Amino acid sequence: MMVFKRPLLTMALLSACSTGMAEPATEAADLKDALTGGKFSGNFRLRYEYADQAGFNQTAEAFTLRSVLGYETKALHGFSINAQVYGVSPLNDDYNDAKKGAPIASRTQYPTIADPEDYDFQQLYIQFKNASHQVKLGRQALILDNWRFVGDVRFRQNWQVMNGLSYVNTSLADTTITAAHFDQVKQINTKIQDADIDILHAKYALTAGTSLSGYGYWLGWDGRALETTSSKTFGARLNGAEKISDDWKVLFTAEYAQQDNYKNGNRNIDNDYYWLGGGLDYHGWYATLNQEKLSGNSNGVAFQTPLGTNHIFNGWTDLFSTTPAEGLDDTILMAGGQLLGASIKAEYHLMNADRHFNKAGGGTGNQYGKELDIGVYYPFSKQFTGSIEYGNFKEGDIRAAGRKRDAEKIWLTASYSF
Repeated sequence: MMVFKRPLLTMALLSACSTGMAEPATEAADLKDALTGGKFSGNFRLRYEYADQAGFNQTAEAFTLRSVLGYETKALHGFSINAQVYGVSPLNDDYNDAKKGAPIASRTQYPTIADPEDYDFQQLYIQFKNASHQVKLGRQALILDNWRFVGDVRFRQNWQVMNGLSYVNTSLADTTITAAHFDQVKQINTKIQDADIDILHAKYALTAGTSLSGYGYWLGWDGRALETTSSKTFGARLNGAEKISDDWKVLFTAEYAQQDNYKNGNRNIDNDYYWLGGGLDYHGWYATLNQEKLSGNSNGVAFQTPLGTNHIFNGWTDLFSTTPAEGLDDTILMAGGQLLGASIKAEYHLMNADRHFNKAGGGTGNQYGKELDIGVYYPFSKQFTGSIEYGNFKEGDIRAAGRKRDAEKIWLTASYSF
């Protein structure tokens, strides 16, 4: 059961409902029109994933189908209901699906492909929306900035969604303010984790291409196994793409965050995060050089982003979806563009420990390894898309408990939406 005790969100809800803004032109005439005049939507995503990882006796192969059907009612006095049901159907069992964090014993010889079978509501919320305010109550996905700290992990077949209340305000010029409270998180392994999460995020558009964000994330986890990992994070992010000529844009990102203990957290977190990057864009073809750090400390605790879409950072093979105890320094070269109607992107990562193992105690080395990731994405039509992606990780010189072994993965995906 969801219980809301946050005065900030209560005030936001009352403010949104009493603003008196003009209602959208698509407003329903009455309740019957609202319920019957809505919009159906759907998506079917078929995927083949292959994983070959050192340390496992077998290679893993997963054929899965993700099906989503949704209906959103027409708004009545700004209120609407959005319901989406989904199912992830495995077509074989030659992989460790990591369902609810407890893999089936007979599949532990396979690498993890975290797409377990599940049938549930993907999203189910009541919404109030007008020109400047949006309130959602119920199960929902939330994405902020570049998905690093808050995202829905939509690459996986089961998305990450949260149960609670969110509020978005756009009444100030060039400014978007988001506040939320969630008391449950449904993770990609389908486990529903009780929590006490508060989010406050503000984004200001400095120019048409450059924005400045500031944020605070308070993550309180319930249950003995997780409550010590509760944390609070404060940070700021500058991100932009500015024209320097008719043909060229300069790309740049600078972000810093600090993470500390929160609630029952007792791990002496005290870690920091930064991303510094820059590059150029020429008619949609781009190249950037970036440095990302998630620090580790002498207590054996590292900066973590448990609500983020971590797959799109630190290598697609997902060896670093949880930051190792010694932390992570990742130097990233990114490039991509459009060719013959297809989108192409590539990344090359050089990944080192923030704290050398021979200094942290136990083991030697500081190079986790390097990874090459390549993806090609093609829209066959507005409704049907396909992609092929490849990731290859080669281990470095670390010989300790935090060692990361060689891994190779391939993804073939076909998606149809209506």
